[in-house]
Amino acid sequence: MPAFVTVDNVTVDLNNYTCSYKGIILPLVSEYTWSVGGRAFLYLVGMLWVFLAVAIIADVFMCAIERITSKTTIVRVPDPNADGGVRVMEVKVWNNTVANLSLMALGTSAPEILLSVIETFGNGFLAGELGPGTIVGSAAFNLLVISGICIMAVPSPETRRVKQIKVYCVTAFFCIFAYVWMAIVLMASSPNIVEVWEAVVTFVFFIILVVVSYLADRNFCMGEKERQPDGAVGFALVNSSGDEEAQQTEEEESENEKLRRIARNLSHEVRDGDLTEAEAARLAIAKANENTSHNRLWYRVNATRMLAGGRRLIPKVLSNFQELYDHIQLAPQERMDKDHTPRGNDHTAGGTKAVVEFTAAAISVLENEGKVRIGLRRYGKTEIPCTVHVETINGTALANEDYKHFSDDVKFAQHEELRQIYIEIVDDMEWEPDEFFFVKLSIPEKEDGSHKHIAIGDISINQVTIIDDDEPGKLEFARPSLVVKESHYVARIPVNRVNGCDGHVSVKWITSDITAKEGTDYTGKEGLLVFDNQESNKTIDIPLFESKKKERDECFAIELGECDGGAQVGKIKKCIVSIVNDEDFDGIVSRLMNMTKANIGGMALESSTWLQQFHDAMNVNGGDTENAAFIDYVLHFLSFGWKIIFAFIPPAKYLGGWPTFWVSLAIIGILTAIINDLAATFGCLIGLPDAITAITFVALGTSMPDTFASKTAAMNEKTADSSVGNVNGSNSVNVFLGLGLPWLISSIYWAVKGKQFEVPAGSMGFSVVVYVVVALMALALLAVRRYSVAFGRAELGGPQRTKVISGVFLIFLWLIYVILSSLQATGTINVNF
Repeated sequence: MPAFVTVDNVTVDLNNYTCSYKGIILPLVSEYTWSVGGRAFLYLVGMLWVFLAVAIIADVFMCAIERITSKTTIVRVPDPNADGGVRVMEVKVWNNTVANLSLMALGTSAPEILLSVIETFGNGFLAGELGPGTIVGSAAFNLLVISGICIMAVPSPETRRVKQIKVYCVTAFFCIFAYVWMAIVLMASSPNIVEVWEAVVTFVFFIILVVVSYLADRNFCMGEKERQPDGAVGFALVNSSGDEEAQQTEEEESENEKLRRIARNLSHEVRDGDLTEAEAARLAIAKANENTSHNRLWYRVNATRMLAGGRRLIPKVLSNFQELYDHIQLAPQERMDKDHTPRGNDHTAGGTKAVVEFTAAAISVLENEGKVRIGLRRYGKTEIPCTVHVETINGTALANEDYKHFSDDVKFAQHEELRQIYIEIVDDMEWEPDEFFFVKLSIPEKEDGSHKHIAIGDISINQVTIIDDDEPGKLEFARPSLVVKESHYVARIPVNRVNGCDGHVSVKWITSDITAKEGTDYTGKEGLLVFDNQESNKTIDIPLFESKKKERDECFAIELGECDGGAQVGKIKKCIVSIVNDEDFDGIVSRLMNMTKANIGGMALESSTWLQQFHDAMNVNGGDTENAAFIDYVLHFLSFGWKIIFAFIPPAKYLGGWPTFWVSLAIIGILTAIINDLAATFGCLIGLPDAITAITFVALGTSMPDTFASKTAAMNEKTADSSVGNVNGSNSVNVFLGLGLPWLISSIYWAVKGKQFEVPAGSMGFSVVVYVVVALMALALLAVRRYSVAFGRAELGGPQRTKVISGVFLIFLWLIYVILSSLQATGTINVNF
């Protein structure tokens, strides 16, 4: 409504000033007296703030979509192997491909689609440039920039390939065809006019895209065997024996076994005092998430929560905990190889300490040898110098009578792993029985505190036996039986060399099952144990496997066989190894699993109650302040108001998620209308045409959460489907829905009035053609990467050099697209097709 004021006898309309006409809702007050520069700054800040709001409400919207598309139903399938000839299965109502291309695509593209619809309505059913420009600009950014970032995000030499290649090819075709069709409508079929049939066909193409992609996903007419029902969660929900208790589904069993494995690995560190149970539970959920496949929607929600300082779906893990878990998640044999010695305890404290120990627990020496060589080894943190103290202790052999006392420091240089010391033996020329003394390791304290980075390993004492026998000796087990707890990584079976220790000898060993099974409970079969000259004690190390469920004690046998080097097998040539349950350890595992499951429940996409929604909205990082960084507090402060408002939306668990879906969609529509006003007015104030504003500021603002989501998915997922595989489908849906819907409504509106719906091609036609060209180049590059060895035979990752070249090339194509489209929009160049 006009508002007039008289200034110096001149009547001024306060509602008629620079760019006052651009908005549908804004401005709310007259900005007549505001400077153009100040208004431009405020509109830019406001646009960024509303972009943040749209990202947050889109998080809520996608949680509703996840709830809707995860709905399951019970089906009965004929199965001659099942009791009653029927197998009961729980399957998803929504096919994954259909869900990705319909509701999930709507979830990620809702702002662009609604912007186009709202602009059309706001212009009185006349075409605008902001909505279509945003759709084309977002498509270019998604395909070129996001794909380029994802290619470079995968650590070399790792790779990620698209798994659902047939669906990918279908969506890639429609990604190009959608914009070719857009160019045909605007510049060829009926230039600058969209007829009703063209609008109908554009909208119908969306349905065709979904149907064809579904058929490709189901291998329709491709000569392959029929697949299992899509989305099967498990089977045998009803016990065939008549037991009323439902059996666990295969997927749930798989998840529980994976969680149990993680919990068992971490429980070793809890038992040894390296982690608290709370720290272990936090690390367990991080690893469980890391090893679980997620869809694009999940990563989009997590990215949005990161931008808003909200509750993350991927919890942070401190770097020292990460290094610790990277070590303990190795298989027993890998862990033995990594540290050069099997161990039950991690003396390295997650790789932060240098560990020194003797190379053998016992050694023998002939009295006439004159000296004995003692070996020391270091593992763990080897990049620092370290010093240990070595000292002899009397046994039956006495210092200075049978051997020379030794007490000195031994220094390891940087990266030095092996050292040797020599202790002098006294030859008294008299016969006497075998005697022994000990050599002990300790850590000398240093003023600079360097001793805090050193630890002593399991073999901290070496027994030296002085003998008069120059025979190679006999090899036998130290005892006929051995008991080891299942929670240990390895069974260490001692073998002694008696009645002589001269020369290098070896003995073959072989295991045999009793109740324990090789390959299931332990790794054995056969091997060779070697004794060096003067060595009198060694161990055979048998890695143990964890059992998937608590069971009775089990055992296996190990037997010594043929000897080389003149040695013989002694009296105890067979040892029975019993593997027993560790009840204390099992208790730690059980508590840790329960804590982790509780944490996983807290990491669910949607909130279960309004109370939880307000709790998450009012607390930084969803209440996990311990792992919140400074930037999280800043982002939480900026988004606090929006999060409180959106907490009033019904939780997604209510009524299958549909109330959340419609309420959040309505709010997205309102915010998109505000973005339309902010972007149009901002572009006007700084002298940018709507076409340039759309392909730059608006396209980047709506695509930023997708960028973070795709980058995270590229690094965490085993395939490229969640990162770049869905980009093509989203781009196609943007055209078929984002343009098809407003075209259909407007063309019918003007047809009823007996007029035509005019859509000037202008710079938009040129922008579409440029996009099609660069998109073809990008898809060609991705195809070459999939089949070329030089690129790692994968869409993402590969060798460092070629992946960087690929990523930079795609981003360069986007810059070319933006520059050429901007030059055409400003009239600097004028290309007519």
